[in-house]
Amino acid sequence: MITLEMLPRHVRGVRVEDVTRWVALAWVQPEQGPAGWLFREIDVARVRLLVELHDDMDLAEDALPIVLSLLDQLYDARRQMLALRGALEAVPAEAREAVLRALPP
Repeated sequence: MITLEMLPRHVRGVRVEDVTRWVALAWVQPEQGPAGWLFREIDVARVRLLVELHDDMDLAEDALPIVLSLLDQLYDARRQMLALRGALEAVPAEAREAVLRALPP
């Protein structure tokens, strides 16, 4: 985990005041440590994404909640599909093949 002060060394172009605003908006959700926020790897990735969307792609800030929501839904669907794939690997081959046949092409 890294601190807010360390974050600009890990994410090119990020400004502390932007991260502070993103945390206030709950777009990034670091853990609260005794000396301040602690950013996990997933938080750093989220900050990178926000910098890319806002600065590199010039996405307006009022569009960011919509894009973040859609991306979160996509990532959640991906996690669910991976879990389903894992569950299918645990069932007998005949049942797995029946499920796969029932899926649309």
